Amino acid sequence: WNEIIEIFRAGMPLRKHRCRFKSYEHCFKASEAVDCLQELLGSNQNFGPEVTRDQTVKLLKKFLKNHVIEDIKGRWGKEDFQDDGHLYRFPPSSPLKPYPKKPSCGKEIIKFPDWNEPKAGTSQEHIPVKSVTMNSEVWYKRHSIAIGEVPACKLVFRRELTQTNIEEIWKSLTLSRLQKVLGLDSLDEVLDTKLVNSKHIVQNTYNVNKQGIVTLEDKSKELPHWILSAMKCLANWPSCSDLKQPTYSGFERDVFKTIVDYFSQMKEPLLTFHFFDVFVSVLGLLQKHSKAVEALQISCLLLPPENRKRLQLLVRMMARISLNKDLPPLSESVRTRTLMVQAFSRCILCSKDEMDLDELLAAKLVSFLMDNYQEILSVPSALKSSIEEHVIHLQRVQIKYAGADTDATFPPPSFCRQISTDEFECQRATGSQEPLAALLEEIAMNKKISVKDKKKQLKQFQKSYPEVYRVRFPTPETEAVLFPEKTKQKPPILMWALKKPFQPFHRTRSFRM
Repeated sequence: WNEIIEIFRAGMPLRKHRCRFKSYEHCFKASEAVDCLQELLGSNQNFGPEVTRDQTVKLLKKFLKNHVIEDIKGRWGKEDFQDDGHLYRFPPSSPLKPYPKKPSCGKEIIKFPDWNEPKAGTSQEHIPVKSVTMNSEVWYKRHSIAIGEVPACKLVFRRELTQTNIEEIWKSLTLSRLQKVLGLDSLDEVLDTKLVNSKHIVQNTYNVNKQGIVTLEDKSKELPHWILSAMKCLANWPSCSDLKQPTYSGFERDVFKTIVDYFSQMKEPLLTFHFFDVFVSVLGLLQKHSKAVEALQISCLLLPPENRKRLQLLVRMMARISLNKDLPPLSESVRTRTLMVQAFSRCILCSKDEMDLDELLAAKLVSFLMDNYQEILSVPSALKSSIEEHVIHLQRVQIKYAGADTDATFPPPSFCRQISTDEFECQRATGSQEPLAALLEEIAMNKKISVKDKKKQLKQFQKSYPEVYRVRFPTPETEAVLFPEKTKQKPPILMWALKKPFQPFHRTRSFRM
């Protein structure tokens, strides 16, 4: 309300008008007010160009009723404003409504009192204290304080936090939670934390619309309009709002091919090469549904905002297409869900080295994303609340007791412990090989695929990760257990086998007649 009033008062041109042989200074016509306010609302990000003239007139009626404007005779209080030539003006008193300003963790820098000394004019003697009825117990407690059983204390004011401080707090606590969920001793096993951008985490948390989709500050990084229209067309099929339904058959397949071609030409997957090991580590948690969802929630917060937004739109489209029974088949030979995974898994997750097994890892992760995209691609509320409470805690005035040199509100500093090279290699191998071992076990125990496909996948795995394969199958005998030989049936005994062996021909004497 206040923002609209401020931009209207600042942007509405005032000039001299005549009405009934009399001149009035600093006023405006009703129609001019409608023109100006509609233009201002159309350029405001909270409203947009969809605001109609009729809606603008209704808002000006509210302005007149609440004394934001008045007619040239000083009358207001009724909603009789019309889109005509009547003259109005701004009242001399401020029409803004008072409201408390809350500290924000977004773009605004949180303001805190000075660290050591209170501001001028603030005194502890003027703090209002609720009167208490004194009894013997209360008197004894206060007397024990007065004689020195409780140490003397003073109020300590916090220093001001900058936006950079807040962003670093978000990065530190977010990575700490991710490490705990993944169950790792250190994130260095799967991630170079120096490359994590703290600004991305804050933007992905707070710059979102009502649907939870990230809003980008740099509009040049948005998806092209024609790609958005194509994705919207298939996601909302057959009720496409911004496209007329075509009449030729195969239209939906052409649209789908256009989307696949666009995402396939990206130089880097949406989950980025840098975070590949993080997302692969999550694969080991898929059996624990809630842990896997939380790990993916936090991991997706680390992405660049443009990548996160594209991932949100793409996975949501994939999930809707897979569940849409009204959409004609997009392939003659492959089911729609399988087609979605095959078409987009590589543009969502793959490594820089492009190993053969990446396709299996990506397909597994993308399938889980499609099934749980609403939870995974939303902001983790528990993490957000805990970090906000921590930031608010840092702004509170604290009590510091005499003789206490350290601040009890901060945990004691932790120090790194040097480890040997062998121990480091062991930790790194354990952190990265556990999900791979789980994937190998799943391939080995999968009874739904043919023996030929299982042998092919095992061979690919052995070629890509020989150490993990050797732990599971140390000898050829352990591998042969997966493929038991079929017992060959003996052929039936033929009758001719029971006869005597062939006898050579013996000449006999011939008798002439």
